[in-house]
Formats: sequence, C-alpha cells, structure tokens
Amino acid sequence: MMKYISTRGNAPELSFEEVLLTGLAEDGGLYVPKEVPHYSLEEIASWRDLPYTELAHKVIYPFVEGCVESADLKKILDEVYSGFGHKAVAPLQQIDHNEYVLELFHGPTLAFKDFALQTLGRLLDYVLERRHEKVVIMGATSGDTGSAAIEGTKACRNVDIFILHPHEKVSEVQRRQMTTVKGDNIYNIAIKGNFDDAQDMVKKSFGDQSFLRGERKLVAVNSINWARIMSQIVYYFYSALNLGGPLRPMAYSVPTGNFGDIFAGYMAKKMGLPIEQLVIATNSNDVLHRLMSKNQYEVRPLLHTITPSMDIAVSSNFERLLFDLYDRDGKALADLMARMNAKQDIVSLDEEKLGKARQLFDSYACDEASTVETMKAVYEETGYLLDPHTAIGVKAARETRRNTSIPMITLGTAHPVKFEDAVKQAGFDMPELPHHLTDLMEREERLHVLPADLDVVHEFIAENTFK
Repeated sequence: MMKYISTRGNAPELSFEEVLLTGLAEDGGLYVPKEVPHYSLEEIASWRDLPYTELAHKVIYPFVEGCVESADLKKILDEVYSGFGHKAVAPLQQIDHNEYVLELFHGPTLAFKDFALQTLGRLLDYVLERRHEKVVIMGATSGDTGSAAIEGTKACRNVDIFILHPHEKVSEVQRRQMTTVKGDNIYNIAIKGNFDDAQDMVKKSFGDQSFLRGERKLVAVNSINWARIMSQIVYYFYSALNLGGPLRPMAYSVPTGNFGDIFAGYMAKKMGLPIEQLVIATNSNDVLHRLMSKNQYEVRPLLHTITPSMDIAVSSNFERLLFDLYDRDGKALADLMARMNAKQDIVSLDEEKLGKARQLFDSYACDEASTVETMKAVYEETGYLLDPHTAIGVKAARETRRNTSIPMITLGTAHPVKFEDAVKQAGFDMPELPHHLTDLMEREERLHVLPADLDVVHEFIAENTFK
C-alpha cells in the first residue's frame, strides 16, 4: 500500500484514503508519496496504444492501491471521461513545427481542472460511502477550481460544498458556472476581497475546525489535495506517447498559478517519462519567476489581470518541489517555509538547491500586452484562438525553449469563451459556448456575498451544514 508523508516531517504517515480526506498535514505541510513508482522506457512504450481511460488507470492505480479496488477505479475513470466532449479526452493541436497545444478544456466546465476534480469527487463519495461519513468541502477559487469542484461533487451524497471566490473578480462565465449549478449541498460565497484572502481563510479553517463542532471534517479540493496532482500526471504521459515518447524527450510549458499542474509534470518525469524542460509560465503575479531567475522570494501585493486563474501571490504546491530540492529534509523545509510564509523579508534558496531546479525548470513572466499580442499572433499564424492563460504558456515556451528538435507542448488550460475581457482586447468576437452551456446566461444564479471575515464565513458554513 502506498504511504504518504508530510513535506514538513512532523505528521503521521497516511494511506491514500486518509490523505484524500485530510488535505493539509497537521504540521502545516503537504502530503507527497513516500516512494514514487518508476517505470522503464520499455514499459512506458508498451502503453502507447492505450486510450486515455486505460492509460489513466495504469498511472493512477499505484497511488491508490490498497484503498481503491482496481475494478472500482476503472469504473470511476470510465464515468469521468465519458463526460468529456472530445473522444480523445486530451487532444493535441499543432500550432507550428514541433510546437503543440494540449487541449485540456473538453470537460464539463471547459478547464483542465475537470480532469482532477471529476475524479476527486467520485473518489470522495466512494470512500465516504464505505466509511459511513459525511464531510464539508471548503475551497477557494480564482475562477476555474470552483466550477470544476462543484461539477465534480454535485452528485455526492456525503458532501456539502462551500466555494469561496473573490467578489466581482472572476469572469461572468466562470461565476455562472459555479452559481447556476443546482443542488442542496452547493454554496457559493463571494468574498469581498481577493483570491489570497479566500485561500488564507481556507487554510486557517483547516487549522481550526471547531466551527464544525467535531461532527464533520473539512476536506480540501484545492490543489493541495494529492488526488488532484495524481490525476494530472496522466496527460503528460498521454501527450508524450502520442508524439513519439518515450523514445524521444518532451518539453512542456505550463501556465502556472498554484504550481499544481506543473508539479504533475515533475512527477511524470520522476516516474520515468523523459521530460527535458518544464517552463513555469506566469502573468504579472510572478513570484516564482523572480525566485527562479533572481533567487529572490518575495510576496508582493496581488495584481488583477485578464488571466484571473493565475492571479495568485503564493504558489502553495511549490513546497512539494522544495521538499525534493532540500533532499526530503522535513525540518529544513519547515524552517524555510516559516521564513517564506512570514512575508517580511526577501528569502533566497540555497544556490545548490536552486541549481538543481534550474536543470529542469525555466520560467517566464508575461504582461497583459504580450498576452494579447500572443493571442493575435497565433490566430494570424493558424486561425486558432488561445485563451489568455494558454497564450502566456505559448509566449513563455517560445522565449525559453532550449531545444527546437523535440516537441514543445503548452498545456491549453481553458476554453477562450471563459475570458471575455481578454478575447475582446485581442480584437476577436466571443466564440460560442459549447452546446451543453448554451443557456448559461439565462440560468438562475445562487450566491452569498460575505465580508472577508473568517468568523462570519464560519458561522455561515455551520448554519447551512447543521440546518
């Protein structure tokens, strides 16, 4: 059975089932596998002809073995991917010689987070049904996580879900995808603040769950939940196998906010997939680019941009990479994270540790003008309209590319219809909503606007959980 350990080294080892229901470790760290499965090039090559669902089973099963039966996982994955709007699930779109976009927006909410959250919701219900338990999901979203989490858990019998988003700081399509889903277990909370305020409330709530009276447990759906990372590893293998891997290496550019999606690429490499380069593509909220390029970690005030899913000042999942860079020394990492989380001084990493990261990772920060110009340029070159987050990925890929003889794959994280401001700034008409969302603008909305006050939010959750 796979065991999981905390990045800060002072919490008990847990099984997958326990990690699924825990989120943050009790020492404030994030859970990672104690040992990572590794495959030979020959074994990976033998997966080349597998359809997406079967490949997902190969990649995910070692992480859940002992907690989820193989046949049950297969059934869950079949259900998840049957709800995607493209038979290939994650198709590749070529935009230049050896340059591709991996389309991850064919799920129910048109964003890459459907891959993880559709699976997470079903795994939660599977485990909770067996344990005869009910839980409260509390999550923060800068746009896409909320709608994907709600879609993934709306049918769960054992879950009440409360999603916090920054009031009037997500796009209308993103908001409506959250607030128009019907269900007595769904609560949308618009916080009068920014995403980091919402995320900070979620983190504090996990530290003190007394507002749930000991009768329920909080579960995380943000990318701190290992089950999300696990599901995202799959499409790195799928895209590589479709482009001649593992016989030749790949490079990936990943629009990056909380570092979860790109960490999944790092995990794919650890599992044996030949990945030569991972590009951290950021917007003007460029904390990771400044760290990678200048070795200066400094949290700055959040800027609101036309790429709201990347408007994040603190990249939570970066801690998982730091854990490996610091040789899985929990105490050393706990000391480093205390300094980084203090947000008072500029923190630098050990140069040798940062050097290890730079062997694989590059970074690039893209401002709004460059984002819009990239959307225009790619459309003129190919007739293909990128969403603004994916445009940042393409720009970063082109600026940092090390080797033009291997495929460079940018993760296409969302459908452009979700980002009206950016599409209009680029001079394009809005694309049509996919057929399952054509009536989105007419659907009734349900949301509650609350101050950025943790006590008020806790009172609201308790009232609606125990009504």
